[in-house]
Amino acid sequence: MTGRPGPTPSRRALLGFGVAALTATGLSGTAHAAPGVTARQVPGATKAPGGSARRRAQSFLAAAMDAYPDHGTVRLTQSYTDQANLFSTAFTYDNALAILAHLAVRTRDGEVRAVALGDALIYAQAHDPAYDDGRLRQAYNVGPYVFFDGVPQPHGFVRPDGTANVGTQFGFTGTAVGDMAWAGIALSALARRTRARRFLAAAVRIGEWIERTGRTDEPLGGYKFGVNGANEKLPFTSTEHNTDLVCLFGRLARLTGDRVWRERAARAEAFVRRMWEPAGGFFYTGTNDGVTVNKSPIPEDTQTWTHLALDSRRFTRSLDWAAGELAVLDHSERRNSTVPAGQSFEGVTFSSASLVADEDKPIAEFQPKPDRNGVWFEGTAHLALAFRDRGARGDEYRARRLLDSLERAQDHLGTAQTVGGRPLPERSGIVSASSPLDTGFGFGYYPYRHTGATAWYLLAAVRANPLRA
Repeated sequence: MTGRPGPTPSRRALLGFGVAALTATGLSGTAHAAPGVTARQVPGATKAPGGSARRRAQSFLAAAMDAYPDHGTVRLTQSYTDQANLFSTAFTYDNALAILAHLAVRTRDGEVRAVALGDALIYAQAHDPAYDDGRLRQAYNVGPYVFFDGVPQPHGFVRPDGTANVGTQFGFTGTAVGDMAWAGIALSALARRTRARRFLAAAVRIGEWIERTGRTDEPLGGYKFGVNGANEKLPFTSTEHNTDLVCLFGRLARLTGDRVWRERAARAEAFVRRMWEPAGGFFYTGTNDGVTVNKSPIPEDTQTWTHLALDSRRFTRSLDWAAGELAVLDHSERRNSTVPAGQSFEGVTFSSASLVADEDKPIAEFQPKPDRNGVWFEGTAHLALAFRDRGARGDEYRARRLLDSLERAQDHLGTAQTVGGRPLPERSGIVSASSPLDTGFGFGYYPYRHTGATAWYLLAAVRANPLRA
């Protein structure tokens, strides 16, 4: 992220610089039992996603939102359980997903929570400690903790001076176009559901910030990555980000009636289409310099989100590429696996680089060694939803197998974890990964219950596509 040669960073990379066939056949065939795992423990996808599992996922999102009752009613949702050692960090992206999931389940409590989270994003936008230009930061603090250096962070989401509590101790102070786009998508969904003008106004402010900050006239075009914590523009252009913008700008065009948003959506889509590799049937991750396509690693979300946003038959093979080339089966006898004995989980990993990660080397300082077959459950939910959205022959079967794996993960992984020091409702929330996995983009995912993964599971379970403009 300093401009040296390397992969285009994901939206999930830390902008503040404060921290650093399932086996052979893929998801189209029958899963093979791992050593020591009986055939009945391998998902068969013969049942529809369970209502009880969905209710428990909703209860996790509620608990993560209500973890700090003594620190005000204006609040965001903590992203990970306490055991992840990110304390009360609430990522903007995760909270956008929580809004969309709360709306998708169509309960009264869900809508109330979605509105409250939308209002919190508007509060952050209007009460940034340094800027009044429509931006949101990568993450915020929502409750007190003592940092690793012994320095306390005593406040909730709203600091005593009224400003939003930006996540400075971890360096989560930058602003990524992808994060902003997801916040805008969530706010536009609230605007459509509630007809409240404040949500649309906030989404438009986000869109205008992206246009001012991200638009580029480089040969490959599109919109660039965003800014770091020092407000310096970053040189990368991400396929994922521009995919998000196809949705956001398309929604703003419909909600405002202003044709300028259609031109902006077309610009973002043109960049995404330039990243298509027809010979392989997949999308590249983006560009580091606006001129040369970065061809490695190849991530999962640029395959599934492009389908959800573009809905184009020309690119539908990207789902089959992800299902085949990124398929993994994790079980307790794998090297560096943290899966409990007798269990196995199928799905997809984060990127092509995850499959060749160095299993002898920690993912990062103070972090464990990776499992090449660790399942990325957020991406597995992306793929399940994309299969259901595409609806080709066999897609529903494959989606249900993936959903079954997600629901068993909720039952068996991440037990005894807490949020804000409080125990979670039993078997609620889905971990971000079955075992530690290396993304290939300079960070990892671990077996901690996660707002983002849980929200994507709910979206897939109820067939709600958040990226359709």
